[in-house]
Amino acid sequence: MEITICNQCGEERWDECRADFEAVLRRTAERTQMQEDACVSVIFVTPEQIHAINRDYRGIDRPTDVISFALHDTVEEYEMLGGEEAELGDIFINVQAVKTQAEEDGHSQRREGCFLFTHGLLHLLGYDHMEEADEKVMFSLQDEILDELVKREAAA
Repeated sequence: MEITICNQCGEERWDECRADFEAVLRRTAERTQMQEDACVSVIFVTPEQIHAINRDYRGIDRPTDVISFALHDTVEEYEMLGGEEAELGDIFINVQAVKTQAEEDGHSQRREGCFLFTHGLLHLLGYDHMEEADEKVMFSLQDEILDELVKREAAA
C-alpha cells in the first residue's frame, strides 16, 4: 500500500499524518475488498482551494471538508481489477475543516483528519451515503475502521 501526500496548504504539521493514514489503509484492506497494493494520493488544501475544486468539478459553490476523485466508480468496478496495481484516486482534505470540525465535535484534530481520510477512502472504493441504507453501511464501516485506531477522546 502506498500513500502519496501533497501538502498544498503550507502547514508542515499535516505531513505527520502518514503513519495514521497507513494504519487506516491496512485496517480498511482487512475489512473490505481493497487490494493490498492499493495506492492513494492525499492532498491537504486550504478552504479557498477546496472551494474552487468543489465549484469547478462538482458545481457546488462553497467549500467542503473532503472531496474524493475515484479512478473507479463502483465497488464492483474496483473489485474487477484483479491482479493489477490498484490506483484508487485522490483525496483532498480541507485543513481548516479538520480544525473546525474537531472543535465542534469535541475530539482531536488527529481523529478528524483520520475520519476525513477514511471517509474519502471509502468513497474511492465505491461506498456512498446518498441512500439511507448505503449511509448506514458506510458510516458503520468508518467507525469500525477508526474506533480502535484513533479513539474519540476529547481534544487536548
